[in-house]
Amino acid sequence: MLSKNQIKYIQSLHQKKYRQQHGAFLVEGAKSVQEVLQSNFEIELVVATEVFYKENVRLTDHQRTPVEIASPADLERIGTLESNNAALAVVRTKQNRPLVADPEEIVLILDDIRDPGNLGTILRIADWYGIRKILCSETTADVYNPKVISASKGSFTRVSWWYGDIVQFLAQQPNLPVYGAFLDGEDVHTLSFGSGGYLVMGNESNGIRPEVEAFVTQKVTIPRYGEAESLNVGIATAVLLDNWRRELT
Repeated sequence: MLSKNQIKYIQSLHQKKYRQQHGAFLVEGAKSVQEVLQSNFEIELVVATEVFYKENVRLTDHQRTPVEIASPADLERIGTLESNNAALAVVRTKQNRPLVADPEEIVLILDDIRDPGNLGTILRIADWYGIRKILCSETTADVYNPKVISASKGSFTRVSWWYGDIVQFLAQQPNLPVYGAFLDGEDVHTLSFGSGGYLVMGNESNGIRPEVEAFVTQKVTIPRYGEAESLNVGIATAVLLDNWRRELT
């Protein structure tokens, strides 16, 4: 049985200020909890139904993870998902360590991506295309937001991220090309990408900030053939990465 203090602690992690204060975040649902149990994240506690625990006892025993048995109703009461009949994990956040692109490596830069669902989708897309590093502006959504973790479908365990001043970062990266998504850029279908570099994706409504644009060495666009005003930033990220990867194969 979960104690009142455990319930209060878990529910506090719904909010960013308490995630930062405690250095912990929530992972919810069968798939995501299974993924994090097989990752290098440090896990404080798993709250699981008896069925989930019996099916995954090998994973929890291997990690020597404390487990509390709970009902689906308990999981829904303490978590953020409307429906969770499997498990929830309390996981330690990682240190915010600087990341840079290695030669011939593609790295994503996210400039003010505010929507948690979009950020989680971008993590999943990055994982699909083998992108292992994402640099985030300080105004980008919190990667530890439960909505981000849920939308990533476990991909958060295979992608590293850093939050900081991306303008200052780019000012110190003179060697690799910096591609940026713009409406007036070169057609992604005809652009010759380099073997590595940075791809900047901007805010859902306002695009890439002028101070970041100053460091973009190549603007790129996805040509429009219909009447839609814009593309979702996650979809646009996938299209650009797909074209870049296809050119490298």
